[in-house]
Amino acid sequence: MEFLTDYGLFLAKVATFVIAVIIVASVVFLAAQREKEDHEGEGELRIRKLNDQYRKLKESIQARLMSEAERKDWQKQKKKEKKAEKKAAKAKSKKDEGQGDDAEAKPRIYVIDFEGDIKASDTDTLRRSISAVLSVANPETDEVIIRLESGGGLVHAYGLAAAQLDRIRSKGVKLTACVDKVAASGGYMMACVADKIVASPFAVLGSIGVVAQLPNFHRFLKKNDVDFEVLTAGEHKR
Repeated sequence: MEFLTDYGLFLAKVATFVIAVIIVASVVFLAAQREKEDHEGEGELRIRKLNDQYRKLKESIQARLMSEAERKDWQKQKKKEKKAEKKAAKAKSKKDEGQGDDAEAKPRIYVIDFEGDIKASDTDTLRRSISAVLSVANPETDEVIIRLESGGGLVHAYGLAAAQLDRIRSKGVKLTACVDKVAASGGYMMACVADKIVASPFAVLGSIGVVAQLPNFHRFLKKNDVDFEVLTAGEHKR
């Protein structure tokens, strides 16, 4: 009898522990699900400093071209230069804080990529990128470069994409469109919004246009005394 009592208490403890774990797991899952729903559709923007990317590429090539002794001396020199740059940056930061709004603004170039399909599916990402840039860009010193590649597509889709680029110019920020391969039709419409277009020598840039062949039924209808009438549901409906 005592064994059954102990065993029952043990089962009760196990059941209590399992229920507690399930409750905690459910709370965590629901919180994560709610967080996901709150941020659903917001996406994520990745920001890279191109200066650092090109500098690291240059330094890696330079290091490969040196002997081991030269590389050690060069690395020591680079460490000294980095320390000096940090000190200069701190001093400049303190100076700018003292000057407040009178501090000299450093020019920046923001580079945004747009690779368009027939539906201009990248427009939502473009909109978010432009919103992020315009929140910090200085119209007096900064510039936006759009690296554009698109063969065109739906008129309303590319009209919306072009309208996003127009937001940049409306804020007074200089906009340059760069085309490496093709910006045709809707892509060309987007490029035309920019203050300046820079294209590679063999890039396809322009509006392709549309050719349509239609038979003329007017003479046939007139010959057979057939009237053509248009009926609408209202005066302003077509």
